[in-house]
Amino acid sequence: MNLPHTKVQDGIIIEVKVIPKSSKKGIVLGEDGIIKAKLTAPPVDGAANEQLVKLLAEQFGIRKSDVVIFKGETSRKKTIKLTGVKF
Repeated sequence: MNLPHTKVQDGIIIEVKVIPKSSKKGIVLGEDGIIKAKLTAPPVDGAANEQLVKLLAEQFGIRKSDVVIFKGETSRKKTIKLTGVKF
């Protein structure tokens, strides 16, 4: 999957639109070029963010600690840094 991203010194930064309470979880690239993360967890008490971090770590083969949500913690649109990922 060729994801839109910005390269930084130690990884990449991606913009993700989160779709909580979906029937299946996964990452898709929408026709509009936006990365969408479908999550089964509800957006309550950080459950969706926790599932998003785990999903991205699994998808990119990195540790959960290498996935940092640094913008949009309580929003559906999030900016995320993935340390150790290169394209």
